[in-house]
Amino acid sequence: MKKASKKILNILKWFLIILCTLIVSFSVVRFVGRKINAKIPKGGINQELYVDINGSKQWISIYGQNKANPVLLYLHGGPGSATSPYDYAFTRKWSDIYTVVTWDQRNCGKSFTSDQNSLELTHDIFMQDGLEMTQFILDYLGKEKLTLLGHSWGTLFGANLALAYPEYYDCYIGTGQVVDLDENEKAFVEAAYKWAYGDSSSSKYLEMLSSGTDSREYLLARQALMKKYGYDMFAKGRDYNMVAAIIFNPYYSISDIIGAVQYYGTGFAVYERFWSSAEINKFSLKDKLEYEIPYYNINGDRDYQANYIQAQEYFDKLKAPAKRIFIMKGETHGLLEAHSKEFSDIIHEIAR
Repeated sequence: MKKASKKILNILKWFLIILCTLIVSFSVVRFVGRKINAKIPKGGINQELYVDINGSKQWISIYGQNKANPVLLYLHGGPGSATSPYDYAFTRKWSDIYTVVTWDQRNCGKSFTSDQNSLELTHDIFMQDGLEMTQFILDYLGKEKLTLLGHSWGTLFGANLALAYPEYYDCYIGTGQVVDLDENEKAFVEAAYKWAYGDSSSSKYLEMLSSGTDSREYLLARQALMKKYGYDMFAKGRDYNMVAAIIFNPYYSISDIIGAVQYYGTGFAVYERFWSSAEINKFSLKDKLEYEIPYYNINGDRDYQANYIQAQEYFDKLKAPAKRIFIMKGETHGLLEAHSKEFSDIIHEIAR
């Protein structure tokens, strides 16, 4: 009996030694990786800060290789889906030509605070947030104008900012361009029925689509159908290691990572209410066709999450001092991450 107990204790001892060694090794590697990513480029900028915007503290990161470069403000999608845990892995590919600002919009990502859970988000709140953030960035970096780059929901937000306050922006770039949310979902349902024609295994998902576009059932069915038929956001994966990007993120502590996970359990209800409200429909671009600044789109020709056909039709009708649409063949909604090098090449072409 004593021998057995001694053996168990010995095994436990070695298990703890190995575990501690792994934890220490991981911590050291993570520390070094974060330190490298936190370096400030010579003549450039690399920082994070909280900004008082419209009554709330909102987080931004700023990275660029040359502070003399023009500024680009990246607007993430969702609404409420901050990409700050990993987006530096692809946004820094634009940092040789832009000083890139990434922003966790109100009450998501590192801007999340539980005391805002009862807030009812509105069109006017977002527009004021966008205006104040733009003004802060221009003042902080000493610029007169900046470029807007929006993805998904960020295209509705960004295009509305460009239309309302053209004096602050050099140009607007939309990727995964949304035009009108109701029309977008109608087009998706039509496409889904075509994909699933004759496939009885998809009938349960098609039934769930009738639950209403603001329901969780609808969103789950939409995601399942896009994945099943090869149209999901990352049908081809990402061209970078997202786990490594999160681990070596210079702006994210372990507690920040835990907080980002908890947000989807406790904080996302704010955005679910916004998604199902009439307020979000005020961002529709259907009847907003007059731009005072250049308008650019980068879309995938397999994107049904933000219908690329509707984006093309809108592009054909709108008026702008200059406009151009880039189509990435075979790409779905996650094109800026799935093929970030090719996407970056287009950003460079626009900047030139």
